[in-house]
Amino acid sequence: MVILNMASRVAPGIPVFTLDTGRLPEATHSMIETVRARYGISVHLVSPDAEEVERMTTAHGPNLFRQDVGSRLLCCQIRKVRPLAKAMAGFDATLVGLRREQSETRAALEQVDWRATPVKLAPLAAWSARDVEEYTALHGVPENPLYASGYRSIGCDPCTRAVQAGEDERAGRWWWEHDADKECGLHFTPDGRARRRVDVLLEEVLASRV
Repeated sequence: MVILNMASRVAPGIPVFTLDTGRLPEATHSMIETVRARYGISVHLVSPDAEEVERMTTAHGPNLFRQDVGSRLLCCQIRKVRPLAKAMAGFDATLVGLRREQSETRAALEQVDWRATPVKLAPLAAWSARDVEEYTALHGVPENPLYASGYRSIGCDPCTRAVQAGEDERAGRWWWEHDADKECGLHFTPDGRARRRVDVLLEEVLASRV
């Protein structure tokens, strides 16, 4: 929301995309309406391909993300990575709210990732959680109501919980996984073993018929 607030001041007509995976918390859907009302922005909802979702859930069940890391990453690929890649085609750059402090996997985050397509800009890379809180309070930036309940990183409803004292901001994502990066593939490539399993599962899903 900090990025959106800044962008609305500099470039009011900037395109805004959000992923609607089909499993978001109701509070997140309410935030979309809040953004529309507060900033007068037409938020583009990016949804996964319904047939791909149907194939995946038919083959692996609706809660496949609980089975293993590869299956969870497959769900993220179908519901998030693939649809966003399609939506971003043709754009030269995209703004993201990633910060180095969020987790170990983001500690070396660059403010400008020239290797990404489109180029990925992370203007808040060096910001701390306190910096975000202070900017939010100073400018009256709307917040997802789940933050008041202890959430720090909000994704799909079944894959997100509030964090405990001493945990990093990403600890509430896929908390049942151990020794796995808390990433979905949108911003970082999964490790080689998980990547190979995802590729195999994805190929099977896309080749199947329901």
